[in-house]
Amino acid sequence: METESEPYVRLASLRQLHQVMADMNTARSLADTLQTVADGVVTALGYELACVNLVRPDGDLVVAAFSGNPAAEALITGRVGSRESWERRLGMGETWGDLIFIPHTEGWILDDDDVPQWYTEGPAPRFEDEWHPSDRLFAPMYAPGAQGGPSSGELIGVLSVDRPRNGRRPGAWGREALQMYAFQAAIAISNARLRANMQRALVRLEREQQALRASEESFRQAFEYAPSGMAIAEMGGDQHGRILRTNDALCRLLGRPASAMRRYSFSDLVHPEDIGTLLRTSAEGGRAELRLGRRDGTYVWVSLRNSVVADAADGPRFLLTHVEDIEERKRRELQLAHRASHDSLTGLPNSAELRSRLSARLCQRPQSGLPAVHDSQDAAYGHPAYDAGFDFPARRDVFDVYDHHVHTIAPEGEHDDGTKGLAVLFCDLDGFKSINDRFGHNAGDAVLIEVARRLSNGVRDGDTVARLGGDEFVILADGLGRADAQDLAVRLRNEIIQPIRAEGRAVRVGASFGIGWAHCGMTADEVLKSADERMYVEKRSRPKQHRRAG
Repeated sequence: METESEPYVRLASLRQLHQVMADMNTARSLADTLQTVADGVVTALGYELACVNLVRPDGDLVVAAFSGNPAAEALITGRVGSRESWERRLGMGETWGDLIFIPHTEGWILDDDDVPQWYTEGPAPRFEDEWHPSDRLFAPMYAPGAQGGPSSGELIGVLSVDRPRNGRRPGAWGREALQMYAFQAAIAISNARLRANMQRALVRLEREQQALRASEESFRQAFEYAPSGMAIAEMGGDQHGRILRTNDALCRLLGRPASAMRRYSFSDLVHPEDIGTLLRTSAEGGRAELRLGRRDGTYVWVSLRNSVVADAADGPRFLLTHVEDIEERKRRELQLAHRASHDSLTGLPNSAELRSRLSARLCQRPQSGLPAVHDSQDAAYGHPAYDAGFDFPARRDVFDVYDHHVHTIAPEGEHDDGTKGLAVLFCDLDGFKSINDRFGHNAGDAVLIEVARRLSNGVRDGDTVARLGGDEFVILADGLGRADAQDLAVRLRNEIIQPIRAEGRAVRVGASFGIGWAHCGMTADEVLKSADERMYVEKRSRPKQHRRAG
């Protein structure tokens, strides 16, 4: 290549290089590009062997393509050399521009490193620039685009060449040609990598889109055909809670068409007593049990579960709400709760429920003790908390237990002083045992049921009529004075003594009433005992013939 005809060789080589460049840049894949680079060294630059060592993501170099010797290709293709060994090779020997030449006189020290290589046989050099079989020539390939020149970019691979066909070490033109070829090869390999990455990205994107479409279709089917109600609602902004989409199950549950559902938010549909529960559930993305309104004006108990669907960039976007009909379970729960707190025969509150309601109206503060919290500040002076130096704010903390509690007081003395209190009327039926004995328990049960009905009809809404057990009943009536309570006892007794139909016959029972008064500082049992004692006093004070009405 360095003879007198070299200008003509250059022109022919340029034509070959042009064709090789075209082949490199039109290869269909990265593997084809690498093989074209190796083949171009052999066909266009006049070397018998060429190897492309490509940098892997971990930094080591792998033999990615080989040309010129099938046996050597089979031996070393795919083998890996460490980055440390390669940097050692590229840091020694002679530098021909960007090329690295390691003559046979120095290369022996590389025989034991882990860089894949081949060995060729041949005679010792007969003249100064003759190629020796152990000479090594490397053309590093750097990523294009660096401002400092071809060799200042990131190393992407190394071209290894061997055995020039003219048997001589390359001259100035040959060196420059190999160096330019390595630069163009680096561009072609980088472009091939970009194309390969783009193709992989496109394939991955298509797969993701297919998966997304499949997921959306699965979600649509799961949403539409779910056996329980489903809804999607807006989250945040002026339209927070507005229903965007509902499935058939929710529309059937509420008796509303999907077009009508989109005009509502869940706050429009929820029972007024459950609006706080709904707001807490919406904010927390949790679950709750509440009532939703049907089209016919009734309400249905549902279990409502919210999932907050969020966007990484924009924050929460909407709520996915699962609505399950729990009306039957709630009905059973209410029935069980009612059975636990009510008498099975009369349906009235039982003894435990009576004590619970009575205890709810009483606190531990004695009637003659501390004033209520809402009293004036001056009224609280003299309490030990103030003697200890507490100021008014401290007083509020000390007596916070009484906040929002209206203290129950009782009239004093035997005469009506105008005080309104919580009257407790203890009622015991007179003559009931004889009815049980003469006519049987069925007749006795019929009498108790009728007495319970008459007592319930004879009191105000909000008053409590309870069956304490056997033929004993208790009435809790708040806001009565002494005269009011006595009038109520008379009216109820007059109702009870009217004839009662039981087992086909008319029977009569009488009633004795004892009026007790509840006030804070008493327990429920103390209140009931007080009323019971007064009832016995009243019963003993009446002649026996007057006690029994029938």
